[in-house]
Amino acid sequence: MLIGAIDQGTSSSRFLVFEDNGDLVASHQIEVRQLFPHPGWVEMDPIELINTVTECIDMTCEKLRNFGISPSEIQSVGIANQRETTVVWDRDSGQPLCNAIVWLDTRTSQLAQEYIDKTDTKSKDSFKSVAGLPIHPYFSALKLRWLLDNVPAVRECRERGSLMFGTVDSWLMFKLTGVHCTDVTNASRTLLFDLATRSWSTELCNFFQIPTNILPEIRSSAEIYGHFIEDNRRCKVLWRALQSLDVWVINRLHSSDTVVGASEIIHVLEIQAKTTYGTGTFMLCNTGEKAIVSKNGLLTTVAFQLGSESPMCFALEGSGSIGGNVVRFLRDNFKFIKEASEMEGICRTVEDTDGVFFVPCFTGLYTPQWDPTARGIIVGLTQCTTIAHICLAALRAVAFQCTEMLEAIEHDMENTTKINTLKADGGMTANTLFNELQAEIAGRKIETPRNTEISAWGAAIAAAIGARLISIADFGTRQAKFARFEPKGDSLVREVEMARWKDAVRRAQNWQK
Repeated sequence: MLIGAIDQGTSSSRFLVFEDNGDLVASHQIEVRQLFPHPGWVEMDPIELINTVTECIDMTCEKLRNFGISPSEIQSVGIANQRETTVVWDRDSGQPLCNAIVWLDTRTSQLAQEYIDKTDTKSKDSFKSVAGLPIHPYFSALKLRWLLDNVPAVRECRERGSLMFGTVDSWLMFKLTGVHCTDVTNASRTLLFDLATRSWSTELCNFFQIPTNILPEIRSSAEIYGHFIEDNRRCKVLWRALQSLDVWVINRLHSSDTVVGASEIIHVLEIQAKTTYGTGTFMLCNTGEKAIVSKNGLLTTVAFQLGSESPMCFALEGSGSIGGNVVRFLRDNFKFIKEASEMEGICRTVEDTDGVFFVPCFTGLYTPQWDPTARGIIVGLTQCTTIAHICLAALRAVAFQCTEMLEAIEHDMENTTKINTLKADGGMTANTLFNELQAEIAGRKIETPRNTEISAWGAAIAAAIGARLISIADFGTRQAKFARFEPKGDSLVREVEMARWKDAVRRAQNWQK
């Protein structure tokens, strides 16, 4: 049995087809542009997103045919997507009204402060008990408010009654199926979702002045969402081969493969943590059916709901602005490398960073500081500093940030839970040196999956569960294979290095006035 997944991320679009045992059969990937019209602004072209997705589907289906496999053997398709990124379009024309505002964008920093000042408590955490999130530029509500205030085409479309809003999953779903909906995990990242009622919050929509009629319908993470439509003629292979398929969606960063263990998907027998190193770094700790409001800078988010009649499960999340984007920065801006794969070789030419610390918070700091005014810094430079020292400091920065998230999770659990092993996936785990650094800096065992396409696999398996092709019980019997990395250094050295990192972070804060 073949199952498929669309994986639309901040760096690329992909379509992947798996056997139901997790073996990758065929895939295609296209890098997507990030646009930077002003400092702190990050945009993407919604047309490029859908076009690259459909081209990836076409190319993957062609590869299947070359293998002697008919694309009609694909039984279900899931969607994995970048979250928070905000798209607005005209329902009648089906065309976007402007570029999408990406989750990394900080143009709404001042707007965020204005809304904080409007709250009774004058605190960014005023709505954490409702939405689990702080008032911050990261989330979709402020991006949407900015578009309504500043883009004439958006205001005009709203006045005509044809304005639609969605995160990337909703945009792709609308273009592929004609359905305007989202799932609970993506909805929980908008700052407009009520965790208790599992619906759009009237209080929050009123506070941010967001018209509810432009919001997508909220569904579970694994159910029938719609069918591919013939109108999308750019994707001819898709229509011919997959026109009868149902489409399911699950959020990429909450993919169910390693967020929790097998049977613990519903019955949380053990607190587990997983981190994904994508453009940023995102750590999830499953808390089961209980939504825990963090006191240590973490987010309370929906982890998954595997079917409309299934319980909604929650997670504490650490969201980091530092991840694979620092490698891309060293490649595209500093020209230190030509390919990301060169990082490990360069970094292994030096034993340490020679005192250099790099805090690459180009658009502010997220967990646990939540400081949109922070900006990237490199400290500790001497006349002996080389490219290799800075590249190594960049990898260590991602590992330090992840370790801060681990500390926050354990503090929120009131130190009753010790996370001894961290499961990790994403592009950066292809770098063995990075995995070794993460284990050493965190002082924990790190397990990385042999299946490197874990986010897409999670979306594909959720679709198969929603289609009743695979049961949760069946999935629970499958044991994933992991590579393991263990810390070897001295704990006192580790504590000193962590303290120096936090000092560097403090120096990066409150920079953008």
